[in-house]
Amino acid sequence: MLQRVFIILLLFFILPDLYLYFRFIVRITKSLAYRILYWIPSLLLTSGIVYLTFFANDTLSEEYTLQIGWFSVCFFLFSAPKLILVFFTLLGAPFHRWLRWPRTPFICTGLTLALCCIVMILYGSFFGRTQFEVKEVDYISSRLPEAFDGYRIVQLSDLHIGSWKGNDKPIRKMMELANAQHADLIVFTGDLVNHRALELNGFEDILSGLQAKDGVYSILGNHDYAPYFRWKDKRDQVANLIELKRKEKEMGWILLNNEHTIIHQGKDSIALIGVENEGEPPFSQHGDLHKAIKGTEGMFQLLLSHNPTHWRREVLPESTVDLMLAGHTHGMQLQFGHYSPASMVYPEWSGMYYEGTRALYVNIGIGYVGLPFRFGAWPEITVITLKRS
Repeated sequence: MLQRVFIILLLFFILPDLYLYFRFIVRITKSLAYRILYWIPSLLLTSGIVYLTFFANDTLSEEYTLQIGWFSVCFFLFSAPKLILVFFTLLGAPFHRWLRWPRTPFICTGLTLALCCIVMILYGSFFGRTQFEVKEVDYISSRLPEAFDGYRIVQLSDLHIGSWKGNDKPIRKMMELANAQHADLIVFTGDLVNHRALELNGFEDILSGLQAKDGVYSILGNHDYAPYFRWKDKRDQVANLIELKRKEKEMGWILLNNEHTIIHQGKDSIALIGVENEGEPPFSQHGDLHKAIKGTEGMFQLLLSHNPTHWRREVLPESTVDLMLAGHTHGMQLQFGHYSPASMVYPEWSGMYYEGTRALYVNIGIGYVGLPFRFGAWPEITVITLKRS
């Protein structure tokens, strides 16, 4: 993956450095020591990028996930603010050249936004990624059986447990927050691990502590199939998935793989349906919706499907599912108000979406991939209350 974007990363990093060096540094100081000092962080980070791109293997990446994550934070901490400053400096150049506007307002704007960027990266890395947010939403339907009016569901998603290696305190906090909602049902909508089932070692006892009256149900996400790990043998990948399923069962989680279960409440019942990951290319497609919903016709149907694009691709046109719960997007771990870069990739990336009376809820997840960072797109615990209209 890194090899594909290596040149882009290098240009993204080096070109702003060169511009700022010749535009400002050589004019500010004539000291050779200070000029060399300016380049030291860039040289160290460039060396790190070269090493991770061409010499690091999957085992190293897995063993040192947290350290690589913090290296990535350092990379963006040094590159993003410089890029912002360069952008505004260059933006002011034509105005200064042809309209004789002063450069200072553009430079000051660039410096201010660069400083804001630094604060955002630091906050998101040290605090934002564990700033759990409990979101309460209602889903109202005339099709909901009367006994399920007020039924509470806690949705968790995208835990990416390997990213929390050596740091179980936030996971324990998440478990306690989820249990504090006194839900009737807890569902997990995929991406429990980054790659391998062994990432769960040391976390099983915590995750088995999730409690709800009607149990804890889960599905698989794209990462759970471990397609991004360079396996020596395909059989190892298959064995890894079997091991992940075994661990989930030992934790007391009930995995729904293209199947359903019936949840009873008094004399009424609803269908809880789970499909394997059904992503848009290049993400894996293992789902079988028709198999999963067979036998639930006419019932209120609650579907767990990891990828939100599945809703418009198949769920809406080919089923009568009332409410689908998904994850996957992470809100790209960055959100400003109601905007996230995720909106450029996913039409439905966070929150509740309706088509008539049918709905999709997208949870932006608990964990992170790559950067140990979340800003605005805080780790989410969703409480969905079903209400009968």
